[in-house]
Amino acid sequence: MGRLKVMDLFCGTGGFGRGFERTGAFEVVYGIDLLPLSVDTFRLNHPRALAVAADIRAQSRAAVADRLGLHRDAVDVIVGGPPCQGFSSIRPHRSSRFDDPRNSLFEEFAAYVGYWRPRFLVFENVVGLATHRGGADLDAVRAEFDVLGYDTDWRILNAANFGVPQKRERLILIGVQRGGSIDWPAPTHAGWFRTIGHRDPARLLRPEAAAGLPPAPTVMDAISDLPPVRAGETATRYASPPRTDYQAARRAAGEPLTLHSATRHTDRMLEIVRHAGSNIASIPPHLISSGFSSCYSRLDPDEPAPTVTVNFVHPASNKCIHPFQDRALTLREGARLQSFDDDFRFAGSNRNATAKQIGNAVPPLLGEVLGSAIAAALGAAVA
Repeated sequence: MGRLKVMDLFCGTGGFGRGFERTGAFEVVYGIDLLPLSVDTFRLNHPRALAVAADIRAQSRAAVADRLGLHRDAVDVIVGGPPCQGFSSIRPHRSSRFDDPRNSLFEEFAAYVGYWRPRFLVFENVVGLATHRGGADLDAVRAEFDVLGYDTDWRILNAANFGVPQKRERLILIGVQRGGSIDWPAPTHAGWFRTIGHRDPARLLRPEAAAGLPPAPTVMDAISDLPPVRAGETATRYASPPRTDYQAARRAAGEPLTLHSATRHTDRMLEIVRHAGSNIASIPPHLISSGFSSCYSRLDPDEPAPTVTVNFVHPASNKCIHPFQDRALTLREGARLQSFDDDFRFAGSNRNATAKQIGNAVPPLLGEVLGSAIAAALGAAVA
């Protein structure tokens, strides 16, 4: 039996699909995103997949099917996170017109589901979708899938409870063809982290207090094996063996060290960074004029990182200063916190553009956890 086929919509760098592939049960056959550089990255890491850089609304699904040689019922899983704008304007059953150019981005996702009829779908999005307009938008999303013949269920989960060294909270909706079962993966790591909350606590996929799970990996669990670098410096070789299981897993391919280059901060920024503590209050007022509480602050070495943003190489934007070194995170450190393996390749040479690719990604390890649960439901062996 060949590997199960996955389509990755709004794929970005392809972190979600990469996680599914890490299970050993899946192969990603198609990815589409509006951003050409992100698709270049997707293509580097999924060389056998069809990669398209375009507005999904401009792509004929029939033409995509012909290029892939995969038509109805030939795709096993469709994953993706449509941008959250526009859920409130979903027009009932518009997606049943599979090539309607007026479809919203979510309706395009639904139309792919309706066209290919995968056995499962995995829809990833912001946590706020659960409560926006009293939950009406999420209800509309589920209603669309119901019309297409899919039973759905959803949870709010924190990536740190599944082995990612980052408190990244997301809403995950899983759909299965009518009558199938949805079995949620159990958290693998302990830790109760701040959440927006929900009126139904059963919607929060949290670990049991008495489960005896290991603590969620911390910032230093993820990056302590990377050699020290000062602002503006680059290191191209590992300075020590892996110090944790997490580091060993990220370095499994034995690749040379890449992307471990620190931002060259100005003298003024270096002075600010030297004062940095847990929040902006550590900075002498004469050095800064404004900023959120998390700006110009250091990561806690003994906790998972807060959500990695697209600006994690710039201390003025968020909490991204190294716990012990006077600089912002390197691209490699940001990628580690997002659970990218060290052999994952990023297209382009612009630091800010690469940081944006990393910060916008679905952590591959989260994709692997969800992929393993779906592979089990489909009776497929995992690595």
